[in-house]
Amino acid sequence: MAYSFLDIASTPSVRAAQEANGSLEFWSDFAGNRAFDRFTPSEAAFIAERDSFYMATVSESGWPYVQHRGGPAGFLRMVDDRTLACADFRGNRQYISVGNLAANNRTALFLMDYAGRRRLKIYAHALAVSLADALDLASTLALPGYKAKAERALVFRIEAFDWNCPQHITPRFALTEIEQGLAALKDRIAHLEAENIALLARLASDGEESCKSRIVSLYPLLPLRPQRRRRVWPRMPGTAAIRRVWRRPTRLTANGGTGPGF
Repeated sequence: MAYSFLDIASTPSVRAAQEANGSLEFWSDFAGNRAFDRFTPSEAAFIAERDSFYMATVSESGWPYVQHRGGPAGFLRMVDDRTLACADFRGNRQYISVGNLAANNRTALFLMDYAGRRRLKIYAHALAVSLADALDLASTLALPGYKAKAERALVFRIEAFDWNCPQHITPRFALTEIEQGLAALKDRIAHLEAENIALLARLASDGEESCKSRIVSLYPLLPLRPQRRRRVWPRMPGTAAIRRVWRRPTRLTANGGTGPGF
């Protein structure tokens, strides 16, 4: 069956490495259907949530180069089920990726979801497009309120994609994800603090005993003071008799020593 991503990746040297490591037969006889050359709603939802991705290109000297691309969540847009595009924002102005793509438009993208331990890898042909010459595309990629200068658009025509397993992905969380996770906890703390202030005010106005009775009515199973538990140690057989013997007054024995009195 089809496995588009692996069909592209499986060069003779890759197959030799698979054979040397004992996995060539498994991948050669792969029976699944992983054509994966058109995005589904699942990939569309995943892509729309990403605020960054990694892009690999190859220079004319044969050296690979990996660059991080970032922006607000959703800055990488799905134009159709085989096309992605994003605004290329001004960075350090070295233009290594742009230059590499001018000579070789093949690229590999990695989209990461660290919190969910998911990753989507994509083979594509990339094209740098002038925003002035593609006004409709510029409108599609516009990000109102985002303070960055878009120098061009990058358009990716998909050849194949695949999902990786979650192995060895360390969960990491963005600040917005942490804030969302802590929202319920913060609300609960605020509620308890307000309740505590109200109880202190009642104590000041009604007296301590009245406040205690109020707390008991609110929390009938919660003791007002923590109860200390006595630790009971197990007794060894015969220890009581030994203690009784050695607590008796001592007397001189016949040889001048001391011992328990009888």
